[in-house]
Amino acid sequence: MANTTLLLVRHGETVDNRNQIMQGQTPGQLTAHGRQQAEEVAQRLANTPIDAFVASDLRRAIDTCTIIAQPHGATVVTTPLLRERDWGSFTGRFIPSLKDEPWADDIETVESMKARGAEFLDFIRRHYSGQTVLAVGHGIINKAIQSVFYDKPMNEIERMENAEIRTLEL
Repeated sequence: MANTTLLLVRHGETVDNRNQIMQGQTPGQLTAHGRQQAEEVAQRLANTPIDAFVASDLRRAIDTCTIIAQPHGATVVTTPLLRERDWGSFTGRFIPSLKDEPWADDIETVESMKARGAEFLDFIRRHYSGQTVLAVGHGIINKAIQSVFYDKPMNEIERMENAEIRTLEL
């Protein structure tokens, strides 16, 4: 089977990122800085051959991916497999205030996220074999994808910054 290159990107900065609010699976809104981050990625990759653009179906990832895809004249395919972790009752809360909170039962488990990550990698291999795919996800689901890919615990995968790109050769 031909090699598939996955350019895994985290969405640009959002209003909730800046305000330290747990976004989870809310749509999110890019800040002006977040749009600028996406535009910088678009410029950096403008001459890189990319066959497909895939994004989480959450607004902040779609907007980031759309900006990056513009120089290529490409459309963006969305998938819920790339959605951020479901933070349950922690969603919408101020992150520093959660430090001493008991872990809520309605938070998506690491196992569930890693299963989604594995399913996403299979989706890319199945639909984009031998191609270069840029995929815009979120900090924690991107970590889960890399955890599966490298067969390492999630806590051994470095945090991705907004608009950071990591390359995985599938």
